[in-house]
Amino acid sequence: MRSVVLSGFMGVGKSTVAPLVARRLGLPLVDTDAELERTTGTKVRDLLVREGEVAFRQREADLVIPLLEEDVARVFAFGGGTVTSDRVRRLAVDRAIVVTLTASAETIVSRVRDLAARPNLNVGDPMSRTRELLARRAAAYAECHLTVSTDIVGRDHVVETVARLVNRDPLAVPLGERSYCVDVCCGEPGRLTDAVATLDPSSIVLVMDSNVRRTRGAGIEAALAPLGREVVRVTLAPGEVNKNLGAVSTIWDAALGASVDRDAVVVAAGGGVVGDLAGFAAACLLRGVRFVQVPTTTLAMVDASVGGKTGCDHAVGKNLVGAFHQPKAVVVDLAHLQTLPERERRAGLAEVVKIAVATDAALLGELEKSASEIAKGEPGALASIIRAAIRAKALVVRDDEREAGVRGVLNLGHTAGHALEAHAGYTRWLHGEAVSLGLLAEMRATTSLGWTPAGLVGRVRRLLESLGLPTEVDREELAAAWPYVFADKKRARGAVKLPVVRGDGRASVVQVGFEELRNAMLW
Repeated sequence: MRSVVLSGFMGVGKSTVAPLVARRLGLPLVDTDAELERTTGTKVRDLLVREGEVAFRQREADLVIPLLEEDVARVFAFGGGTVTSDRVRRLAVDRAIVVTLTASAETIVSRVRDLAARPNLNVGDPMSRTRELLARRAAAYAECHLTVSTDIVGRDHVVETVARLVNRDPLAVPLGERSYCVDVCCGEPGRLTDAVATLDPSSIVLVMDSNVRRTRGAGIEAALAPLGREVVRVTLAPGEVNKNLGAVSTIWDAALGASVDRDAVVVAAGGGVVGDLAGFAAACLLRGVRFVQVPTTTLAMVDASVGGKTGCDHAVGKNLVGAFHQPKAVVVDLAHLQTLPERERRAGLAEVVKIAVATDAALLGELEKSASEIAKGEPGALASIIRAAIRAKALVVRDDEREAGVRGVLNLGHTAGHALEAHAGYTRWLHGEAVSLGLLAEMRATTSLGWTPAGLVGRVRRLLESLGLPTEVDREELAAAWPYVFADKKRARGAVKLPVVRGDGRASVVQVGFEELRNAMLW
């Protein structure tokens, strides 16, 4: 069990609810304000006035960070501004389950009777000050696993809501007010029901391809039925070859033909192709509507559904038209993999290897240790690495949502991989298979350039082989695919931004001239 953090503005009920949550979960309680007063012998209000807010927040961080880093589950009641510290907030979201309690400004002011004890609020008009601080902290409060309003509901409701959340143990993608959760489960269709119900849509645009509709459609439809909303059904032709603007237009035509409004929610149920297409359609429809990802393939679960990249292919190359549009929720139900062809299931593992090699040495080691079980689709091993891969990607997206820097390492294997896919007309290689080949081609090139440690390519090759992924491509095929590298969206002034593996779980992005890369890659 992870720790639980109750966060939010003063007067929302953290100190009242936290002891009840601790008792319900059987965990020790840490009230940060009470702990600061105990250790300093000084009231929090006096500390804040005497030290100033910057020094006070550092004092909070010095208290909280070591406790969050310990391998001990606790329930924390944070002070009203504790999560305004980036270090504290990011560690809390990663190591604990963070629940933000909210209330209206009117409710808060009515609950805070002693303004002298609230120096941050005792500045001018309390109502105006409350609204100002709530607006200033909105993005920080939004980076959580769940928001619960305490305006009306009682404390028992809040406690039970938190307890249910702990049992779900979701992963958060913290992006300020664009934050969302990834719910990982197996055979629990109610998770999708809850995720969409929370958004209270006026209607639902359900997008699948024909394969998913045949194998998983009935269950997905059944999960949406209790919501009682009109469902606009869109069925697309499957496969990367159909990932084009025509497919996006099909979604728009169906949605607009049904007169959906801006409170509609697009539900993308399928692999990476469906997720990208439906997400892009949602990004543009009525200048942007909400959407939920329901990935049904390994690749979509660990990569395509998380991070907000949406789009479609163009005749010139892959993923050249698109937008960043974050989902409101991602529901990863591993039961969908039961009907996935083995080749598709294994292909998606290439993206797990990629993110491990680029960012997570511990995950790389776990893949090597459990490769046999993972390749066979053993549920426990598969669930563990899928969850770990999602967490690793969420951390990268958190730090670089729009791929201006570090997120570029997640393109490892994709420069060569996309070229191979496009050259073959998206019919020979599945995306994950092309990434496997591209990963090795790029690592061989950067090893020859002296940037990647010798021996690491062989280690990655053995891992990919043990997972049942292709590792050999003809030099002639790679050379024939090379022109597609010139259309790569990462190109810049005669060069391409290429991820370079520096060691286990460590990569950086360098700009490499096309000719230099070609000579190194085609050996």
